[in-house]
Amino acid sequence: MQLFKRLFTAFALTCVAALPAFAAPQADWPKELNFGVIPVESSDNVTERFGNLAQYLEKELGIPVKLQTATDYAGVIAAMQFKHIDLAYFGPKSYVEAAQRAGAEAFVMEIALDGSKGYHGVIITKKDSPIKNMEDARGKVWAFTDPNSTSGTLVPTVYFVKEMKIKPEEYFSKVIYSGSHQASILEVKSGRVDLASTNDLDLLRGNGKQWNTDQDFRVLWTSPLIPGSPMAFRKDLPASLKEALTNAFISYKDPAGLQLLKVSGYERATDDIYNPIREQIEVKKQLGN
Repeated sequence: MQLFKRLFTAFALTCVAALPAFAAPQADWPKELNFGVIPVESSDNVTERFGNLAQYLEKELGIPVKLQTATDYAGVIAAMQFKHIDLAYFGPKSYVEAAQRAGAEAFVMEIALDGSKGYHGVIITKKDSPIKNMEDARGKVWAFTDPNSTSGTLVPTVYFVKEMKIKPEEYFSKVIYSGSHQASILEVKSGRVDLASTNDLDLLRGNGKQWNTDQDFRVLWTSPLIPGSPMAFRKDLPASLKEALTNAFISYKDPAGLQLLKVSGYERATDDIYNPIREQIEVKKQLGN
């Protein structure tokens, strides 16, 4: 009988130790989590796309999760810097900026539907445009997305200056910043701009809903693979919460939610994955842009 009691006690302790962190919020966790998302699209679309994920996190962690966005990427970085948000969806460049300025720490990265660990920047024009290549684009109206965007600004700028040997503000008749990937794509579709930089993931997200990629656009240039966009939390969050968040994202397998996000899932990420982006930022600085 005594042996049975010892075995039962050991089994009970093992079960308690094995309980996931989300089973009961820890005393040092915040009362709620504020989840920031860079404005790759309109705020309504952000809520629709990330809503399922936020609800899942609430159930897994046992505390409310509130989605937050801003009018530009810098606003989300600043929100983390001043501790108005606890975690955020960043692009690679905005993450690098947030890591430097706001103590952001990448913990997972999104995996594309085809299983690749990243995405590609693209330059698009209208399908019926007379622009067949970048040489035809001289004197046309160009749209970047946001100054802190990777595929919307950093990658094409390095391409222009390093490979094409041009300065966008001189090569194009007009250069604008649309504010988001969705806005840039729609500006090209409407004809208000002739060309824009975006990426294959954001083209996929709006395909069949706001545009038809194959029918509406011609891709003039595709970049090498860019590391997948990360989720990052503040470094000062409790270690138990950071581990619970990491495990929750890795375990997120809801088909409907993943379809909304247009990703196949998430895997653990570390800061050094984004060193190639830091190198591109330095190249851009050295090139005087």
